[in-house]
Amino acid sequence: MIWLNKDNGFEHINTLAKQRTPFLFIISFDGEKIFAKPLDALDDDIFYKLEDWRNYPVQQRTKTFTFSRSPVDFVTYKKAFATVLEEIRSGNTYLLNLTFRTPIESNFTLKEIFTYARAKFKLYFKDEFICFSPERFVEIEENTIATYPMKGTIDAHLPNAREAILADTKEMAEHVMIVDLMRNDLGIIGSEINVEKFRYVEKIKAGEKELLQVSSKITATLPSDWRDHLGTLLSQILPAGSISGTPKKSTVNIIKDVENVDRGFYTGVFGVFDGESLRSGVMIRFIEKENDTLFYKSGGGITIDSDAQSEYNELIDKIYLPLQ
Repeated sequence: MIWLNKDNGFEHINTLAKQRTPFLFIISFDGEKIFAKPLDALDDDIFYKLEDWRNYPVQQRTKTFTFSRSPVDFVTYKKAFATVLEEIRSGNTYLLNLTFRTPIESNFTLKEIFTYARAKFKLYFKDEFICFSPERFVEIEENTIATYPMKGTIDAHLPNAREAILADTKEMAEHVMIVDLMRNDLGIIGSEINVEKFRYVEKIKAGEKELLQVSSKITATLPSDWRDHLGTLLSQILPAGSISGTPKKSTVNIIKDVENVDRGFYTGVFGVFDGESLRSGVMIRFIEKENDTLFYKSGGGITIDSDAQSEYNELIDKIYLPLQ
């Protein structure tokens, strides 16, 4: 598989969109690896779902699955966490999404996990990686672009969970920072920026648990010729703010230094342009295969008010299979 790079990849997206060719695109976290291919020429081992856009049949799970995880130890996590806090105190970042990878084991293949996972946004790529993400990146209808940053997670069965997550000052601060970042990002490529919904709560299935997640909806108006420059527009707002941090440039540099492994396609984005409109998702809830071992990547946002143990617990809570 020959990946396109940052220079020719976004230009190839420009070309396909300018021709109004329906295509799938996949962009790594650092933007250095890009896949973009017309839907009618898509390899038969690439499958996607973006809400009700999909290219594979629905199947019901008929066998039980096993799942185990071996997360990074708390001492290792706390060391990275302390480094992030020092960067925050130094003013180099205000919010950083700290992630780690976790070896997992299951009797299900990557393809089976993908097929049976319940999620709004799913991707299976050549038995190399999958994601089953609850988070949109951007969607574009006519000349309106919308993004839905997701920050704030809590066990849905805790007492007064909805009230607790909305009243949490640390979660509130984190969410406000991300909304501000995404408003600024949309302001780079559009006008009439509007926070249409602020901190609304959705329930998602997380393995045996149910989680409440807090999102906002931000919209902007794009120039009428946005389809002719789609790749360029995407390049200007990547990586997604909700899974990097703010300010974006310095935070991404810190991420490279502090995390234990290259993110690759984890926390990148994928999407489909159907010839007129665009839908895309952030590649979280992500599993990749390396030498027949499966690794699950997860994390959470760190601010000056974060608690190491709580953040470590959240990283582990996000390692699950949302199977039917």
